[in-house]
Amino acid sequence: MSSKNTVCLWFDGAALEAARFYAEVFPDCAVGDIVRAPGDYPSGKEGDVLTVEFSVMGIPCLGLNGGPVFSHNESFSFQVATEDQAETDRLWEAIVGNGGRESACGWCKDRWGISWQITPRVLTAALKDPDRAAARRVFTAMMDMVKIDVAAIERAWKG
Repeated sequence: MSSKNTVCLWFDGAALEAARFYAEVFPDCAVGDIVRAPGDYPSGKEGDVLTVEFSVMGIPCLGLNGGPVFSHNESFSFQVATEDQAETDRLWEAIVGNGGRESACGWCKDRWGISWQITPRVLTAALKDPDRAAARRVFTAMMDMVKIDVAAIERAWKG
């Protein structure tokens, strides 16, 4: 791994499966070196995948198969900026449709419990609008959404 700073994600035996899924679904992802345990450890046996290096949209990550002791929560998430409704739908369905689950306001979780924010760029732009009334309309519309509806955000922004 050549990066000095890497996101380490804890998995219960599924690090390689998750890395391969991310590489299939998201652009600029790759699976790198796989390290197998040189001996038995509390949550695995010699030869099991211990770690896997991978990247998620250019962000270097290390999947650690540490066992069931820790689980993911919303305090960490990947935020993915999408260009349009089609990209938003494709990524949302890939995550939710493969054992994940929906949350609110553009958030969802994959089947391993990693949180994702599938965020259309128009939403981010609208929330930054110096016209605070327009930004408030967009915010109010977003608060009622699960997956972000680009057309509804644009309507709210225009008033």
